[in-house]
This record gives sequence, structure tokens and C-alpha cells, in this order.
Amino acid sequence: MHRIFGINEGVEYVHRKGAYLIPVKNDCIGVVQTPKGYFLPGGGIDNGETDALCIRRECMEETGYFALIKKKICSAESYVRHPVIGYFHPIQTYYLGELVGPKQAPIESAINLYGWIMIASGAGCFWKCKIGLWSKAITV
Repeated sequence: MHRIFGINEGVEYVHRKGAYLIPVKNDCIGVVQTPKGYFLPGGGIDNGETDALCIRRECMEETGYFALIKKKICSAESYVRHPVIGYFHPIQTYYLGELVGPKQAPIESAINLYGWIMIASGAGCFWKCKIGLWSKAITV
């Protein structure tokens, strides 16, 4: 499933691909907390990275755990007007998997908490992307 949010206004957008893990354990979904809220672990894809490499790097940085990726779940893109970036077009892919570890301490100091929420409470709720300007419904 692929969803598009917002309207392409025909202007030049800053495009950014990202990959995210939906880690599942005992009927719970793993999330990280930042000052901007709760998010799925993952982030922007660096040059030369695959989705899997991005997810593994971001999960290690954000949680200290190794990402075990099982399968692609869905993707989404959005056309937004970001207050700093301008016209922004994040393109994100979501994968089901697990977090194994911990392997190290999280690297990113802005991450305050790595925890779990019940899938029943998460089903149908909205997961915000890293910039916090759009939301995407994800059903596991």
C-alpha cells in the first residue's frame, strides 16, 4: 500500500527518502521519544544506502539495538510546506521487524526513551514523521 498526503503544487520540492522500522514484540510496537514526540525508529537515507542499511544505522543510533527486518509493510509520501526547508517532499517506506540487543548505548542524545506501546492502542493511531508536520495511519 502506498499513500500520498498533500498536493503537489508544481513547485521545486526538496525530496528526502526515508526508511522506518515497525518493531514488534509481544503484541507491542517499539517507539522512540524525542522532544517532538513519539516516532518509529528510522530516518533519512544517506547517499549509497539501501533501506535496510538506513534502518540498521538509524536503529543503532536511536535505540542501541540491531534491526532485524522482516518485510515491507507500506510506503507514503507527503507534499508539505516546511518552515525551514520550504517545499518538502518526504518519501518514506515502512518495514515490519524486530529489535535485537541491546548492542550498544544509543548515540543520539535527543532520544529520551526507547519503549513499547500495545498494538491495540497503536492500531489506527497516527505516527508522525520526524519533522512532525504530517501524519500517516499505519496498521500492523
